[in-house]
Amino acid sequence: MTPAAIDALLATVKFDRNGLVPAIAQARTGGEVLMMAWMNRDSLVETLTTGRVTYWSRSRGELWRKGDTSGHVQVLHELRVDCDGDTLLAIVDQTGAACHTGARTCFYRKAGPDGVEEAATFAPCAHD
Repeated sequence: MTPAAIDALLATVKFDRNGLVPAIAQARTGGEVLMMAWMNRDSLVETLTTGRVTYWSRSRGELWRKGDTSGHVQVLHELRVDCDGDTLLAIVDQTGAACHTGARTCFYRKAGPDGVEEAATFAPCAHD
């Protein structure tokens, strides 16, 4: 993206009072929701400039280049902004696991009759 295009996109994003916006990562192949993390202005600019998904680590207070430690890199294929401008959807090519637990997705648990249980596999919604 050009600097002007990045500036135009940034103008549409509604960062919260802490300068953050939720970013959902979705697998380009298969559409699986992989994870949710936070982005700030700098991480969003780096993501758009380099094509490598970068988040903001609230616990460490620094940029978090997904995969720097684990090797489980996310390469940006497409970025979408929701209708309100307050949530991002990063459509990515995921290398390895997205979750720090080693699971492919952070959403490997589901609500069950006895509380939270592990979901055996990801089952996308059926379309009518």
